[in-house]
Amino acid sequence: MAKKHKKGKLKQKLTDKYRLVILNEDTFQERFSLKLSRLNVFVFGGLFSILLVMLTTLIIAFTSLREYIPGYSSTSLKKKATRLIYKADSLKQKLTVLENYTRAIKPVLTGEIEPEKIDSIISDGMGVVLDEKLLQPTKKDSVFREKVESKDRFPLTEGGLNRAKNVFFSPLKGNMSQEFDVNEKHFAVDIVAQTGTPVMAIADGTVILAEWTAETGYVIMLQHTNKFISVYKHNGTLLKEQGEIVKSGEVIANVGSTGELSTGPHLHFELWNNGYPVNPINYIDFQ
Repeated sequence: MAKKHKKGKLKQKLTDKYRLVILNEDTFQERFSLKLSRLNVFVFGGLFSILLVMLTTLIIAFTSLREYIPGYSSTSLKKKATRLIYKADSLKQKLTVLENYTRAIKPVLTGEIEPEKIDSIISDGMGVVLDEKLLQPTKKDSVFREKVESKDRFPLTEGGLNRAKNVFFSPLKGNMSQEFDVNEKHFAVDIVAQTGTPVMAIADGTVILAEWTAETGYVIMLQHTNKFISVYKHNGTLLKEQGEIVKSGEVIANVGSTGELSTGPHLHFELWNNGYPVNPINYIDFQ
């Protein structure tokens, strides 16, 4: 009986109604009143605590505030780290080229390789004397000179026949899944590669576009000399911004599979000249 009495007393304490009244201190006029019980206070307090915890979790998970919490990494820091890794790789390649060049020219500078002797120069001990007999043109040289002099020195069609050769760096080495096809309006070549593979600039140029599109994902576009424009689509991330100047072979992005039209990790590469698409295979060796 005592236990039942205690339970009933506890239930009564939880369900007893209390009235919270806010009065004007000067006039004792009632401003606000609220009926409460201990049970209601516990229930509303618990719900408020749960909602507060959920709201805090959502803010941390889906906003940039998580970067200020120890243990979470910064997105911008990741991009900077990736960019620095590719820059370090480019500097390493340039250093290797410079070391090979220095190693090749060192024997000449140190005198290990002697310069070729010129037969037309004779030293008499007092100075250098030229042997004019050896400076006379040979028969082959005379024929060649006559052939050159007989041609028009300023032909009007020479500029149209002898076009300047453009040398481009391969943006990516890999297998080609789809080639340039005008009939299917595929003005590009698709090169398959693993996600994260560096994508390099084909030549010196300026970034004229670097943004995201729904169909092609991350896109970057470079303006080169002789009215050439190169386009790189479906990238995973972009390492250059609009307006930056890049060098030939410099890493500008990495391979990804972004955009609605992408079917897997690859690079969609386009090459345009004077406003018209051209076949990149005619200018670049992708193997």
